[in-house]
Amino acid sequence: MLNTTSLSLDQAPPISIPFRFFLTAPLFAIAAGLQLLMFGGELFVSRWLPLTLGLTHLMTLGVLGMVMCGAMLQMLPVIAGSPVPRVVLVGTLTHVLLLLGTVLLETALVTGSAPATLAAVISLGVGFAVFIAATGVALWRTAAPSTTINGMKLAVIALAATVLMGIAAALGYSGAGRIEQLALLTDFHLGWGVLGWIGLLILSVSFQLVPMFQVTPEYPLWIRRYLPNSLFIGIVVWLLFQLGFIQSEWVDLSATLVLGLVVSGYLLFSLNTLRLQYQRKRRVPDVTLLFWRLGMAMLGCCALLWVSGKLFPPIGNSRYFSILLGIGLLQGVALSIVNGMLYKIVPFLCWFHLQNRQLALMCMTVRMPHMKEFVSDKSAQRQFHLHLTGLVFAAVAAVIPNWFSRPAAALFIVSNSMLLFNLLVAVRKYRSTLKLLLPTMPGTVSGSSTTA
Repeated sequence: MLNTTSLSLDQAPPISIPFRFFLTAPLFAIAAGLQLLMFGGELFVSRWLPLTLGLTHLMTLGVLGMVMCGAMLQMLPVIAGSPVPRVVLVGTLTHVLLLLGTVLLETALVTGSAPATLAAVISLGVGFAVFIAATGVALWRTAAPSTTINGMKLAVIALAATVLMGIAAALGYSGAGRIEQLALLTDFHLGWGVLGWIGLLILSVSFQLVPMFQVTPEYPLWIRRYLPNSLFIGIVVWLLFQLGFIQSEWVDLSATLVLGLVVSGYLLFSLNTLRLQYQRKRRVPDVTLLFWRLGMAMLGCCALLWVSGKLFPPIGNSRYFSILLGIGLLQGVALSIVNGMLYKIVPFLCWFHLQNRQLALMCMTVRMPHMKEFVSDKSAQRQFHLHLTGLVFAAVAAVIPNWFSRPAAALFIVSNSMLLFNLLVAVRKYRSTLKLLLPTMPGTVSGSSTTA
């Protein structure tokens, strides 16, 4: 049984708001796979190549950004009890502007077009500004703050910093603005995006979603209370060291040690998540657990790889180090967890909205599907195995790109196509059940409104 006692379910936004984000994300993943299929091993030469940067932003903005923005618009009213103001308008504007901005940025990186870069910066900047302002209002007027809400606040601050750094870097690379030390600014943008926005949001919502959906014990109170703040402070201190605001004879070493503590914090989170999942009360196999366990295991592998690169320069200076670390973090950690979340959140939202409609109409003759009926375990497991195989091929492609890049791309395309198919099946099941309820509404015949 799901524990929903702490949720304000009556304040949830229309189901169309999160679903438009969730259904767009696999399309960008497929586009990323097609780009890799087209250019092959060229994309594994360096993370600084425009094509590689384009592929990276298709993943970070088009896939992860879409899912996380949609999830926050849905979860804030439910978890925090604080609705996002004008959520339909905010959701529509954010979705359209992020979609347009991601496409424009990909076009700018592939073609080198300065006008496309400027248009992408405007679209993404306005889209994220709308999202950050609206979610910020909802977060800061929460009546009863929790550890999850605190972590989400920090994630939104990190998102704002990531966006500002990204805009500055884009203007610098396009020649529209003069930016000193562009490479260092890009590293800041990457660090705040991965360790701040993506990492803190996943960590904070896990405090709520893992116990609720996976029927595990709660995370230890000290982790929930202190880990998000410690990670955020660590990222800030790392930035200050790199910018020279904190003076030290060993600036680089100090900055590396601070970043190492941040990495250690995420490793601690992954180990505790795996421990809680092992202690779960319900032993029924669940595909969501497979995705989460893979994501947590990959988080540990990425932490070990990063430490190895810092301790042994030949590893850190190798041409495949950055590419392999990026694949591990984006495809192995973030995308695995996002897949696991979608297979719980989407069926839950379908079931919840149908239950609400049924109770509002007092129509108990229509049978409500249970959550497992929206997405079958067998279909989700097939997609997990494709995702896992594609991840293995992508990791090998980082070292041997000419042989494995295109098979990795093909597997990635098929995996995300199956994810999209599974989500569409859930939406279709939702709509077909909703239609059975509509004719029972007073003054309607066969689903069409008439005057009583």
